[in-house]
Amino acid sequence: MKPSAHITAICSLLLIFCLAASTLVLRKLDAMRSAATLEEVLYITSPKALKRLSLGYNGLLADLYWTRAVQYFGRNFHEGTGRYTLLAPLLELTTALDPQLLVAYEYGASFLAPPPPGGAGMPQRAIQLTEFGIRNNPNDWHLYYELGFIDYMDLKDYAKAEDAFRRGSMVPGAHPWLKLMAALMAEHAGDLNTARLLWTATYQTTNDRNIRSNAAAHLRALQVDHDVPILENLVAQYRSRTGRLPERFADLEAAGMLRGTPLDPLGHPYNLTPDGRVEVGDPDDLPFIQNGVPQGYNPPPKPKIVPVD
Repeated sequence: MKPSAHITAICSLLLIFCLAASTLVLRKLDAMRSAATLEEVLYITSPKALKRLSLGYNGLLADLYWTRAVQYFGRNFHEGTGRYTLLAPLLELTTALDPQLLVAYEYGASFLAPPPPGGAGMPQRAIQLTEFGIRNNPNDWHLYYELGFIDYMDLKDYAKAEDAFRRGSMVPGAHPWLKLMAALMAEHAGDLNTARLLWTATYQTTNDRNIRSNAAAHLRALQVDHDVPILENLVAQYRSRTGRLPERFADLEAAGMLRGTPLDPLGHPYNLTPDGRVEVGDPDDLPFIQNGVPQGYNPPPKPKIVPVD
């Protein structure tokens, strides 16, 4: 055996021994002192240094750090300490050692993002972790979904959520739900033009009747949301000119400000209230509308949006 090969074999055996010994020591510490924290045993915090010390056993060491991250989160969650100082560093070390360890991104982000007591309350660190995962696994649509869900649920940043879902929807084999989620986020962000384009694309490309029907309903709602502010602005202009509110749309037509009675996407006339508001006749026929809802109307509860598998 060559001297270099002999040295490599000895070092590999020493590494395996050290990893096994470290695991036993950590378990012993946990058993002896249940209140102990990983600050006492996590000595190496640099991913580069750790990769050099691993001697090529990056995957094995990543599994060890992932196990410790799960144990760390689980213990603090169970004890209700609210202390997750080392959670993000552990996950970052894990994924630096093995950038293709997808479970660490998906579950790690779900540990980091939610507010206490359900999580660590670190949505920005969860986003950083997931973006790192996307850079290293650009063809896994689950990571884009996770990113969009963090922006949506934890940060209420609908524009960024729309971008994440839209990017994910373009990955080959992506779940059709990503297109729907992107369109929903564009609506929440108030970007009606983008939402219309996304819902139109969904309507034109899907073969699923339920998805197609849902897209059509959203397109009708977007039309109402577009029409109502324009009509109410015309009402305000009429009042500015005449000093009074119009009693009916015919008054706007007589003033040369409107052609005919405006109709909603289902062909029903809009209603003009005495206080100058524009409303739809039956909001139950036009779910998802944001504008034109009659005062005092209580919409039926909307179904919850749940993560896809």
